[in-house]
Amino acid sequence: MTSAMAEHLARYLDGEGRLGLGCVDPGTRMLTPLRGSFFGAHEPIGDALSLDAIQLLAPVIPSKVVAVASNYKKHAEEMGKTIPPTPKIFLKPSTAVIGPGAPIVLPPGSQRVDHEAELAVVVGRTMKGVAAADALDHILGCTVLNDVTARDFQWADGAFTRGKGFDSFCPLGPWITTGLDPADLRVRAWLDGELRQDGRTSDMAFDVPTLLEFVSGIMTLHPGDVVTTGTPSGVGPMVAGQTITVEVEGVGQLSNPIISPEAA
Repeated sequence: MTSAMAEHLARYLDGEGRLGLGCVDPGTRMLTPLRGSFFGAHEPIGDALSLDAIQLLAPVIPSKVVAVASNYKKHAEEMGKTIPPTPKIFLKPSTAVIGPGAPIVLPPGSQRVDHEAELAVVVGRTMKGVAAADALDHILGCTVLNDVTARDFQWADGAFTRGKGFDSFCPLGPWITTGLDPADLRVRAWLDGELRQDGRTSDMAFDVPTLLEFVSGIMTLHPGDVVTTGTPSGVGPMVAGQTITVEVEGVGQLSNPIISPEAA
């Protein structure tokens, strides 16, 4: 993966509600529509569109999101956990995925819903039993993910599925950045503009190639599947009316408002 070949690949709805694929220039905030597939050949078509004139969507709808718990030492400490001897993984459903600007809906009955800023990687070609040394060759690129968690439900259950599986609990985007080395990227989160999380992927206990080898040794990963990598310290609660913004260096920012279940 080399930065010289970087593209920022996005899914969007145009002003007439038509679904499209595009390549974004973050500097000019313009999107060039593409014909083809993110997972194969694609080429530009038509005139560039302003990001202000379109709606960005989650860049993929994966068959599964494979997430990792306790992968940053300081986060493990703040949650009263230790780094496990092997990656501790769980699944988030595809129905939890939302895109930039879409609301995170607080579930009825939960008293604490947390943000978790994360680097995620998008699988570019089928992975099964892939060695760490070859893993990055199977990746389309990197994106931003917020592993939203109803912490009280997680604690009550002693498991992850309910607390992390609600609809809207997997904001993803704003696009997929190709050609980016995931080894040492800054990961941050702001709640209503206040910095809450600030870490680097170099602090992960299990790096991206190691995670991909581990996961692909358990289950087949299909193109478009997402493997997320854990969160740095600083996770904390969000309430209705706030906005959470997550950023991964080299990719971009993903912002989502938080709303009550009554407002959904």
